Amino acid sequence: MSRGARKLGWKMPGTTGPGNAITDVAGVLVGSTTLLEQQGRVRTGVTAILPTGYDRRAQVVHAGIHVLNGNGEMTGAHWIRDAGYFLGPICITNTHSVGIAHHAAVKWMISQYEQVFRDEHIWAMPVIAETYDGVLNDINGQHVREEHVLAALNSANSGPVAEGNAGGGTGMICYEFKGGTGTSSRKVKLGGKDYTVGVLVQANHGRREWLTILGEPIGNQMTDDRLFERERGSIIVIIATDAPLRPDQLDRLARRGAIGISRSGTPGGNSSGDIFLAFSTANRRPLPQLDEPLQSFAHLNDEILDDIYQATVEATDEAIINAMLAAQDMTTLKPAGKVCRAIDGAAVTEILRAAGKAA
Repeated sequence: MSRGARKLGWKMPGTTGPGNAITDVAGVLVGSTTLLEQQGRVRTGVTAILPTGYDRRAQVVHAGIHVLNGNGEMTGAHWIRDAGYFLGPICITNTHSVGIAHHAAVKWMISQYEQVFRDEHIWAMPVIAETYDGVLNDINGQHVREEHVLAALNSANSGPVAEGNAGGGTGMICYEFKGGTGTSSRKVKLGGKDYTVGVLVQANHGRREWLTILGEPIGNQMTDDRLFERERGSIIVIIATDAPLRPDQLDRLARRGAIGISRSGTPGGNSSGDIFLAFSTANRRPLPQLDEPLQSFAHLNDEILDDIYQATVEATDEAIINAMLAAQDMTTLKPAGKVCRAIDGAAVTEILRAAGKAA
């Protein structure tokens, strides 16, 4: 469990769901496989998100996508942009394991939706995203294998999400502190009804001097153990909601994830892949190839979406902070001999308390 910002008394805005995690969105499951040899060379893994859980009906979820800086990969993105939906899981891993993760996710989909793949001309196009962990992990060794991806997919659940040095985030660095997997959620009321927004990030981005927490220039006050002269990372942001939104509205929700990552200070560096996917679990429907000719569904009015935009910004920011707070120190492989330190939550608390932003 995270040593999250709220547990330290930081005055984070907004009201979270019960687990302060993407799994607060009903039906969304998360699993992970962590490959960690703390004194060895393998520090990597895979995180799996199942938007429709283990439902064997081949149902699509509506989705939107945004790219702030494109030095990264997310498979299936072109069709999400064109069609506004996708089928199947989302997996996040390291840059050199996208291929095996895609291969394994296709295998999982063929098994999970066995009837439709057997009887229809259906193709699998899972969403696989990545960030680079080659500073802390032997990325060229390609240690993630099919069975690791399948284990993450088959262990997904609705409970607490492993954060920090876990899953695809195992070997990641954030603002030159140890980064990784982080999550947060927000409750919102739109049109008189309650909805949830949940965010999961794989945070591997930023330079120390950029780091800002609750408006305070933390990075300029915590300058020890610097690692880089320039940014060399990325961030993947997955946004889930049960609010009924059209694909164009989900595109706009995904763009708010970029505002969320900017709150902690990043401008979106040139070497960074800053990629955002938003999906809604409402209005799930069969694959269009198997659905009715006339399509319709209820969706929220654009004019009432400000609060869900705000919730997405807040949850994205907090997920990044939680990723750093949950992480643990790790030695570097390239260059060898340094230590990527976890952020000192107590030291940050003192800075925030002096500014009236922590209890």
